[in-house]
Amino acid sequence: MKGRILLLTAALMATTVWRGSAADCVGIQIHGHYFSEPATVRLVVTVEPDAANRTLRIEADGDRLFRSTEVNLEGLSEKRLHTVEFKNLPAGAYEIRAEVFSASEMRGMAADALTVLGTSSR
Repeated sequence: MKGRILLLTAALMATTVWRGSAADCVGIQIHGHYFSEPATVRLVVTVEPDAANRTLRIEADGDRLFRSTEVNLEGLSEKRLHTVEFKNLPAGAYEIRAEVFSASEMRGMAADALTVLGTSSR
């Protein structure tokens, strides 16, 4: 299940009213797609507030490494922007995923790719 990736600035998101389906309730913004090892990657994940939203899971799925983190969501009262950092990512190709879950199902997902380049001395 692939969701649309929303690449919006924070100022635009603050004034945008969400009118999409549940599958479009989440987006990822990555500041760059190529990083040097060991990489620190900062993500801004947008989640449209909704009464059914309970969990946000963010994953970095790579060739040699998998990391994830979860944030509990408070439904309609939850903030829209969430900032996450993955530190010390080794060289490799990664898929970055953000998934929003209700109490019983996945409501939406966004994904993007990034590459961490190794040093030439290795």
